[in-house]
Amino acid sequence: MAQVAYLDSMLREYLVYRGYSNTLKALDVEQRNEKDQHFRAERLIEHFNAAVQASDLKALRSLWLHLDNNLFSKLDHTYAVAVKKLENSLLKYYLVTAYSNNKSDKISEFFNTLASELHQQSEWKDWFFFSFCKNAEDSPTFALFFTKQWQDTLLLSLRNFLTTVYQCLPQPSFVRAEQEAAHMQRLQDDNTRLRARLLQLQQEQQQQLASASSSQNLSGGDGGGTRRRSSYRQQQSLSDILPFDISPPGHIVDDFCIIASEASIVGQASEVQARGLKLLIRNIGSGSSPVMTRKDNGGDKSSSKHRSGSVGRSWI
Repeated sequence: MAQVAYLDSMLREYLVYRGYSNTLKALDVEQRNEKDQHFRAERLIEHFNAAVQASDLKALRSLWLHLDNNLFSKLDHTYAVAVKKLENSLLKYYLVTAYSNNKSDKISEFFNTLASELHQQSEWKDWFFFSFCKNAEDSPTFALFFTKQWQDTLLLSLRNFLTTVYQCLPQPSFVRAEQEAAHMQRLQDDNTRLRARLLQLQQEQQQQLASASSSQNLSGGDGGGTRRRSSYRQQQSLSDILPFDISPPGHIVDDFCIIASEASIVGQASEVQARGLKLLIRNIGSGSSPVMTRKDNGGDKSSSKHRSGSVGRSWI
């Protein structure tokens, strides 16, 4: 309520600045008569009832269209049936009141104005006979709408509906102006603080890089050059790194092919080894083995030496 009072004072200041004296007077009257916000539905019911009693179709329609465009259109679509039901009941209440007040011209005006809109609705099919019906209050079709119980129930239902709508509606943008301004200010402060923090981190990173490069320059030599190159590579971004140029394989093989090739290699090696053993056995059996040949040659030499060294003794 304090925020609403503050905005009322701002509105009053604006009206004074623009010179809207009549609007300012009307605002003062409305504020004096308004005791509580919950009486808004009561005043709307009074306006509706006054328009019906005066047979003022234009005022009735304009007030309903205003509520429909500014209040009812913001409701969930599930309430559309209830809104349409209340509108039709209010129009029927208008016709019944005009008939009770012997205002046949207002009934004719009603159908001439809204016939193109109402003829598409099935519940209005019997009502086009209303202006030609005699003793409509005794007709089974229209008798219910002449009873005080139905009329009081209509006004009570409309009042409860408007009260619920006003309680559930969000605050208008004009009322939330101060809150939105405060929220935007907090966002700007957070943005400024984050920018300052980012700048501080960047400066710290630059100082660390500068200190690292100075220490590498003092070390000198090839090792220093290598460390400088490595530090330079570390400073490169990811976009500067090029992928390795690896040529694709010439053909695609699977594990079964690899196992088969390994088995063939092992088989070939075993065959070569078997052939070598067979050749060695044949050479041993035939006496033409190079090993035996070397052994025989060595044996002849030793025997000759032995015979030359032993006089008159057989070597056997």
